[in-house]
Amino acid sequence: VQLQASGGGAVQSGGSLRLSCQTSGNGFIHNPVYWYRQVQGKEREWVAGLLSAGGFVYADSAKGRFTISRDNAENIVYLEMSSLEPEDTAVYYCNTYPPQPWGQGTLVTVSS
Repeated sequence: VQLQASGGGAVQSGGSLRLSCQTSGNGFIHNPVYWYRQVQGKEREWVAGLLSAGGFVYADSAKGRFTISRDNAENIVYLEMSSLEPEDTAVYYCNTYPPQPWGQGTLVTVSS
């Protein structure tokens, strides 16, 4: 499975963005997909997850603001982000488990 994140951009505080994780390869619908983010100079952190059984999990920083969903027909996993804050500024990545090589990620910049 290969995964590539896109949809980042620049928004003001309080704004919204929808990120897309395009997947390829067989058996995608059976794989969990996780969103991560990384601020330059800091470790990558987990943000949200869509489990293989269909459940959702969110980091505390994302609860109530981010929503993960899947379009099986298009092999895309979305991360809807709202009420964005400057602290959400990061490069966002998606991956599965077992993890695959990381893609380039997509930059989200939130200005105050």
